[in-house]
Amino acid sequence: MNGNDQTVVHLMRHGEVDNPSGVLYGRLPGYHLSELGRRMAERVAEHLAERDIAHVVASPLERAQETAEPIAKAHGLVTATDPRLIEAANVFQGKRFGVGDGALRHPKNWRHLYNPFKPSWGEPYIDQVVRMMAALNAARDAARGREAVCVSHQLPVWTVRSYVERRRLWHDPRKRQCSLASLTTFTFRGDEIVSVGYSEPARDLLPGRQGFGA
Repeated sequence: MNGNDQTVVHLMRHGEVDNPSGVLYGRLPGYHLSELGRRMAERVAEHLAERDIAHVVASPLERAQETAEPIAKAHGLVTATDPRLIEAANVFQGKRFGVGDGALRHPKNWRHLYNPFKPSWGEPYIDQVVRMMAALNAARDAARGREAVCVSHQLPVWTVRSYVERRRLWHDPRKRQCSLASLTTFTFRGDEIVSVGYSEPARDLLPGRQGFGA
């Protein structure tokens, strides 16, 4: 195979966010990486330092931009922004709403929870797939024959991976394989994805208990 036929796109989840109130911050502005999150970003930058990274792009949200910064800097690149990499929309944005916190017991929330397959509380899974695949393909095209890094958020990353691996899109959020600062790596041969990998370069920095935010 000609080496130029293969392109690698690393889809990265951002690092830990400074969120002392524990809200589901979603697409809200003003949520930045914590000090630990910055260390995670630096760790991934070190992990990718010897890779042939030709393109770095991130969601417009601050936490994703800050995660991408040290990776781009290490390769002499400027981080591009792709709004298609943004977090999934969610009606519970700005509220405390997580697995196991009792939110499901409040009747005022039930009207948003009638259809977990869509899901009824936020951006449809298939809409996430469409925009995320478009973002992946754009990054592939920008780095043809080399490697790209796209910094996004947990739910969109897991949803597009599930689509590529032919799994159902609805799922238990507690079972996503997409930890903070993890890399979900798509290898393309030409325009076709031929393999998907997963790694956690900052695994030793992960807090003992992650929040529900993404």
